[in-house]
Amino acid sequence: MHGLWIIIIILLISSAPLIAVYVWFRLARYQFPVVRFLFTLLAGAAAFFPALIFQRFLNFPLFAGGRVELFFHFFVRIAFTEELSRFLILLIFFWSSNIRTNAAEQPSYNAVKYGAAAGLIAGFGFAILENTLYGAADFNILLLRTITAAPLHAACGSRVGAAAVMFRSSRLQAVLRFFTAVAIHGIYNFMIALPGLPSIAAILVVISAFASSIMTIRGGWENTQHEYQPS
Repeated sequence: MHGLWIIIIILLISSAPLIAVYVWFRLARYQFPVVRFLFTLLAGAAAFFPALIFQRFLNFPLFAGGRVELFFHFFVRIAFTEELSRFLILLIFFWSSNIRTNAAEQPSYNAVKYGAAAGLIAGFGFAILENTLYGAADFNILLLRTITAAPLHAACGSRVGAAAVMFRSSRLQAVLRFFTAVAIHGIYNFMIALPGLPSIAAILVVISAFASSIMTIRGGWENTQHEYQPS
């Protein structure tokens, strides 16, 4: 029973940034129904499991140590696999939810913004599950992960969500957004592993990336919030 309460506390702490985003959506009257919000959150959490499988396949010393091995570990083995997993899950989720555009059409601004918002939520879903597992193993790192890793996954998820919406009609832009997410994720991983100043820089990277995602979702809200209603 004591362990169950620890898990509940970890979930509540890990969910704090997500709750703040949910309140923001409600106050701004963003067209994101509660049921869709929850399913998007679950889709993001589900992406955690394919990422584990991808990482298991890449869990071998490809290079003989040194900086190249560190780069491969942080940017490919972790960042790329997690963003790829998120992208694939969101692609399936958007397809099943009819949030997509025809290959011959450019995605509307609202569709891209909706994809970014969904990706943000999915990123939090991924982070909550990951933080729960890490926090259960070492409670001392939970707060740091809640204020850094959770916004990081949300910011990268937002870019991947937009990429998933754009993939059929604007493939080049989708690829660029995807690899931007991988780059941000990899830079954070690399910096947070180093002591001192790089760790502070990693936090600044997270703040900047998360703020950029929020501005992307919020931009043009007054003129577009009622124009795009996903079926």
